[in-house]
Formats: sequence, C-alpha cells, structure tokens
Amino acid sequence: MLQILKLLSKEGIQLLAVNIADTVEYGIFRIICSEPTKAFQILKDNHISVTLTDVFAIELDDEVGELARTLEIFKNEEISVTYLYSFLLNGKGIMIFRTTNAELTCDVIRRFGMRYIKERELYKLVE
Repeated sequence: MLQILKLLSKEGIQLLAVNIADTVEYGIFRIICSEPTKAFQILKDNHISVTLTDVFAIELDDEVGELARTLEIFKNEEISVTYLYSFLLNGKGIMIFRTTNAELTCDVIRRFGMRYIKERELYKLVE
C-alpha cells in the first residue's frame, strides 16, 4: 500500500478516497483519484496488479438517512451495489459506487432525478 501511495504522490495524483479490503488469499486496495488512467498506467508500469473499473458518483443531500434512502431505491429496483464510498465534501454528500447492472443503474439515476456527478466534476470538487 505504501509503495502505491508513494508512486501516485510522486506523480502528483490526488487521492479522493481509498479503501482496503483484506481477504484470505489477497488484499484489495481501491482508490478514487484525480487521474485514474494515469494512475493505472503508473501502477502497471511498476508491475503492480491493477484494474480500472467504472463507477457511478451521485450527490446526496447532507441529511440524516439520505444514504439509506438512496440505497433503498437501488434495492427496490433489484440493483446490487457491490461496493461504495460515501463521504461529505464541501457540504455535499457524495456516493461513489459500483453495481451489478450499469445500464439499469443509469436508468434509475435518471428516473429518480438523482444528481449524477461526471468524472471531471468530481475531481474539481477536491481542487
């Protein structure tokens, strides 16, 4: 993990969120960063096993229970959230997540009027 953090720091890549998951056989280190494609290439060039994965980002109201209400919508639409990051940033709730059905997730985001955050917009929030 430290090696990865040092490599990305050296290249000026800003981390927005990190997650470490330990399994019996290996660990998973997930990051949301300012330049995902560049970070992917840096890690790959340094012989680190890496995968680039598409995720969704939506803005939530900064209210108690908003994350639960949002997740319930996806559950009711039979969409499984495989992992997520949730945090407050500049007075806004942010939920970054991956699901088992990207097409249906896009449809639900539209139908329920969720505030989708585009990649560039997300990274501008941390500048």
